[in-house]
Amino acid sequence: MIKHILILVFLMPVLSLYAQKHYSISGTLKDAATGETLIGATVRIKELPQYGAASNSYGFYSLTATEGDYQVECTYIGYQTTITQVSLHKDQTLNISLQPKNDLKEVVIYSNKPNNDQVSSPQMGVEKLNMAQINSVPVVLGEKDILKTVTLLPGVKAAGEGNTGFYVRGGTSDQNLILLDEATVYNASHLLGFFSTFNSDAIKDVTIFKGGMPAEYGGRLSSVLDIKMNDGNSKDYTVQGGIGLISSRLKVEGPIFDDKGSFMISTRRTNFDAFLKTSSDSTLKGSTLYFYDLNAKANYHFDDKNVIYLSGYFGKDVLGLKNTFGTNWGNTTGTIRFNHIFSSKLFSNTALIYSNYSYAIEDLAIDNNFTATSKIEDVNFKEDFQYSMNEKHTIKFGLNILHHNILPGEISAPQNSSFNDLAVEKREGFEDAAYVSDEWKATNKFTLVYGLRISDFMLLGPGTFKTYDAAGDVLTAVPYGAGSLVKNYFNLEPRLSASFLLDDENSIKASYNRNTQNIHLLTNSTGSTPADVYVMSSNNIKPEIADQLSTGWFKNFSDNIYEFSAEVYYKLLQNQIDYKDGAQLVANPDVESLLTYGSGRAYGVELFLKKKYGRFNGWVGYTLSRTEDKFAAINEDKYFPATQDRTHDLSVVGIYKLTKRWTLSSTFIYSSGNAVSFPTGKYNIGGLTTFSYSERNGYREPANNRLDIGATLEGKEHKKYHSSWTFGIYNVYGHWDPYAITFQDNKNVPNTTETQLTSIFPRPIPSVTWNFKF
Repeated sequence: MIKHILILVFLMPVLSLYAQKHYSISGTLKDAATGETLIGATVRIKELPQYGAASNSYGFYSLTATEGDYQVECTYIGYQTTITQVSLHKDQTLNISLQPKNDLKEVVIYSNKPNNDQVSSPQMGVEKLNMAQINSVPVVLGEKDILKTVTLLPGVKAAGEGNTGFYVRGGTSDQNLILLDEATVYNASHLLGFFSTFNSDAIKDVTIFKGGMPAEYGGRLSSVLDIKMNDGNSKDYTVQGGIGLISSRLKVEGPIFDDKGSFMISTRRTNFDAFLKTSSDSTLKGSTLYFYDLNAKANYHFDDKNVIYLSGYFGKDVLGLKNTFGTNWGNTTGTIRFNHIFSSKLFSNTALIYSNYSYAIEDLAIDNNFTATSKIEDVNFKEDFQYSMNEKHTIKFGLNILHHNILPGEISAPQNSSFNDLAVEKREGFEDAAYVSDEWKATNKFTLVYGLRISDFMLLGPGTFKTYDAAGDVLTAVPYGAGSLVKNYFNLEPRLSASFLLDDENSIKASYNRNTQNIHLLTNSTGSTPADVYVMSSNNIKPEIADQLSTGWFKNFSDNIYEFSAEVYYKLLQNQIDYKDGAQLVANPDVESLLTYGSGRAYGVELFLKKKYGRFNGWVGYTLSRTEDKFAAINEDKYFPATQDRTHDLSVVGIYKLTKRWTLSSTFIYSSGNAVSFPTGKYNIGGLTTFSYSERNGYREPANNRLDIGATLEGKEHKKYHSSWTFGIYNVYGHWDPYAITFQDNKNVPNTTETQLTSIFPRPIPSVTWNFKF
């Protein structure tokens, strides 16, 4: 019976009949000044307000209506509204270019449409950020940072001071899928987490999905952070950049191939090593400390229906203390994407994607000299389709085939070292998926998005694959040849989102989604570090599974100037992974023997109030939540707070346009401290004190709070160039937020223990950056 109902639901679009003739309008939406495609712009028929569409991630839109003469209205935040008269008596193409607004009296905070889309859209648990807003938010040392801004949203929590990792609705940092032009970025941090890998000069659009995840996304449990790079200015050549205390930036873009295409190259590099060279300290003078990144993109339009894009990212960090140690890590991504418009209703995106993350750690001591390396490499083929069947149904479907190649760890050492060479066997696997979803506008008030994602993971040889007992001892060790199937996991991931309009300003929404994850991060730290170890699902490790239910109330008021939302969620987690006490993860050939498996749950409420327009705008976000784990081998199989559990999380962001040239901004955050394990006893063996622990995460770090302020001074207007100055103070009142808490014997008072708190920025940190464009 259930099978027949599901078949009927998915065939509903096919059963739709029409008494009148229907035709389609389709095309691409672009910025008139630069030629950049616009994501999430609204196209509506004024006479039929229920007949509307939004441009997709590639700027394409399609809408269908009954035969007649209409006015087609296009709106997008920060741009002038356009109205085009259309005689709809056949399918037709209407490409639209929007003019940016030149009015600088208001600073616009993020929203994908200047209307009540938050209320009418069936999607919930999603937030969009525009680059103007990101550039205005004050961050550490003046570096504009996408990930730092994302953590100011409700339901998204920073992993801690000096860390770009983040937690979404109780998930761990590795349960977030971070995409840069559709390529996976495994470690999105520079300088051990102080900055993210994303240079905001190169970014066009940022969207984060916290719940109700669309069926086209998969592979992670908690969220998707989808970041799109700029295509490049197809109208004129421009150069822009900035020089700051920490780094310098430069971006060049312009048209190519007689305006049929464009390019963009953006680079950034730190200035630290220049200061080290001038140091009087001989150790610092011979040390290295820098990172760089390079974003590049180009496109070529064969005609109105065919366009090809090539994009890539290259980034690396190098840290080293003279004759002591060294470490370097980096990401490389590449995307070849081809867009084709089959008809006014059918759009396709074909992509071949490459991603590589690797690190190396060196110990340069004479007797202990060694180098430890690790990497994860992906090759992914994707095919996505969007079929705008009619004014009620928009269907998306597609597939992707993803090949993983992981080198968990390898140690190489010279002959005079006390270490021996060691190599952990490589692992290969395929992660394949197919999906279909339909956005069904059932009535003017009720919209339903339903879909299904089918995922299949295959672990392949060559290699020797072991199984372990509860104590971590080897039970079996079976060799497999190249290409042999070791283990297979098949999962169905249903997705469902619905919205019901109470009136023009109020709606209620609900969603359910199941996600699975086959790439797992093994770490002893609270956030991402360069030396993290990635492993795949195996004969010991099952795919992680998350089922999330959420519902909420959404309201716009004061002519859509203000938006308010209240969302409640509950997430059930299966096959969660933790490590046993004292686990050594790096270059361990039996690392799976050190793992324990269990379940988890996360639940909470998120409140969000934002003002989008005017001289003063910003938002207030608050999250009240719990995240708990349950492992048979930990805390007697009872639920206990997960490391990322924080009861309260508050963020306040304000941006004020003081004058035409001056913009002021500030952020304030407050959050409960992380759950941590503190020692409950100690014993002495041979003069060495060892601490003992009674339970996992039975205590709390002190609460975190911080105030940051910033100001931007726009230069005087010139025809050929523009410049600005950005000033900021991080941690204005010098609050001591703990980065690490350690315990040690008190040297002055025998037989007593003292606590040592470490903070990275215990006092105010000023910054200044000069930006230019010509």
